[in-house]
Amino acid sequence: MENKKSALISVSDKTGLIDFAKNLEALGYQIISTGGTKKTLEENNIKTVSISDITNFPEIMDGRVKTLHPSVHAALLCVRDNDEHVKALDENNIDFIDIVVVNLYPFKEVLKKENSTHEELIENIDIGGPSMLRSAAKNYKYITVLVDSADYENVISEIKQNGDTSFETREKLAAKVFRHTASYDALIAEYMTKVTKTLFPDKITKTYEKIQDLRYGENSHQHASFYKNVFSGFSICNASQIHGKELSYNNIQDANSALEILKEFDEPTVVAIKHMNPCGVGSDSDIFEAWNKCYSSDKISIFGGIIALNKKVTKKIATQMADIFLEIIIAPDYEEDAFDILAKSKNIRLLKLDMNNKICNDEKIVSVMDGILIQNLDTKQITINDINYVTNKKPTENEMEDMLFAWKVVKHVKSNAIVIVKNKQTIGVGAGQMNRVGSAKIALEQAGELAKEAVLASDAFFPMPDTVQLASKYGIKAIIQTGGSIKDNLSIEECNKNNISMVFTSVRHFKH
Repeated sequence: MENKKSALISVSDKTGLIDFAKNLEALGYQIISTGGTKKTLEENNIKTVSISDITNFPEIMDGRVKTLHPSVHAALLCVRDNDEHVKALDENNIDFIDIVVVNLYPFKEVLKKENSTHEELIENIDIGGPSMLRSAAKNYKYITVLVDSADYENVISEIKQNGDTSFETREKLAAKVFRHTASYDALIAEYMTKVTKTLFPDKITKTYEKIQDLRYGENSHQHASFYKNVFSGFSICNASQIHGKELSYNNIQDANSALEILKEFDEPTVVAIKHMNPCGVGSDSDIFEAWNKCYSSDKISIFGGIIALNKKVTKKIATQMADIFLEIIIAPDYEEDAFDILAKSKNIRLLKLDMNNKICNDEKIVSVMDGILIQNLDTKQITINDINYVTNKKPTENEMEDMLFAWKVVKHVKSNAIVIVKNKQTIGVGAGQMNRVGSAKIALEQAGELAKEAVLASDAFFPMPDTVQLASKYGIKAIIQTGGSIKDNLSIEECNKNNISMVFTSVRHFKH
C-alpha cells in the first residue's frame, strides 16, 4: 500500500475551506473531492483527485450516487492494526483516507426558506454525507473527521506540531459528528412526522441548538445551558439582549412566563412576573397607563421582577422603572432616552423582541425523571360568544371586559389559581395553593378594599360554594369560572343570594 496521507473533502458550507485545504496540501496531504467542492478548490489552485478516480465509478443520478462505494467505505472502516483488514485494502488497491471533512446538504436552511417545496426538501436529504461521517467517526482511532469549520484551525495546528491529531481530539470530533448526524436526522424525522400528520409517534426525536452556557442552574450548585428549537418563533429564544449581564436559568424561566401572558393581548399591555407567576398585569389604550396599572398591582412583589411590554419603552416609563430594582425588561424597542436611563444600571438586562409576529411552536415539553411529557400548548381562547350566563344577575359590559381580561391572565397562573381584576388591572393574584379557597383568600386579601365591584376569575370550577361566599364578603360583583361541578347549583344559588353575576366558560386552565 502506498504510504501517503489523504483527506476527503466534500462540503456544502465552504467557510474556511480554502485556507484549510491549502494547509493540508502544504503538509503533504492528497485532497480527494467531489462536485462543487472540487471545482471551488481547483479554482483556488488546489490540486485535487476526483472521487471517481478513487472508486473507478462515475458520479451518477445528478450526484445522488458518488461516495456510496466500497472503495470509500473500506478506506474509512479499515481497522489498521488488523492484518486481515489491511490485506483486504491491498488486494483491492484501496488506499487509507486519514481525514474526512464533510458537512451536509442544507436541509435545515431549505426548510426555513419561505415557499420551499416538499420536493426541494427531499432532494436536500443527504445520504452519502452522513454515511461517510458515520464510517469515519466509528473509526476515529485512525481517522480525523470534521463537520465544523470552527475545528479546522486546531486540527491544522496539531498536525503541524505533532504530525497528526491526538487521540483525544479525534474522539471529541467523532462525538461531535454523531451529535451532528443525529440532529440532522432528527430534523428530517420531525419534518416527515408533520408531513404525515402523526401527532404522537411511538418514538420521538427532537433537536435543539445551544444559545449559551449559563453560569449555573436553578441554584448555584446546578449546571445549566440554554438551547432553542431550530424553528423557534415568538419566544425568549429569539430575543436580542442589548444591555446587562448574562441571563440566568431563572431569568429565562420567568421571561418565558411573561411572554406567554403577553402573547394573549393585542392592546397595549405590561406584564410583571415573579417566580413564574404574574404579580401585575395591566392593559390600556396608552402604554404608560398600562405600565402604571401593572406596577400599582403589587408594588412589593415587582421588586426583582421581570417586565414585558408589547409597545416601545418611553422615556416616561423608563424614568419610573429606573427607581425599581428589575431583573429584565423585554420590549419591541426603546426610545433612545429610555435606553440611556435604564442602561445606567449595569446589571439590568434589556431585551428586544419582535411583538408583531406571535407565531410559536404549538408544543410544550416538560421533563420528569427519565422521561418527558409532550402536549399541545394551552392556546385556547374564549370570546363573549362562548360565555354561558348562569345567574339571575347578568354582568355589565365593563364587568364582562374585565372578566375576559382576567381569564387571559388566570390561565397562566399556577393552579389552583384565582385572579381579581378591576378596569383591566390585576389587583389580586392567588397562585399554587392546595385548595381553591386558599388561593381566593390570598388574592382577595391582596386586593383588600379594591375588591369592591371587582371581578374574580378561577382557572377551574368551584367544588363548593365557599369561594363565592368569601368573594361576596369582599364585594366581588362578577365571577368567571369553568363550571362543570356536580355542585354548580350551590355556587349559582350563593351568587344569586349575594347579587353576584357568574358566567361559565366550559374551559379549564390547569397549570402545574
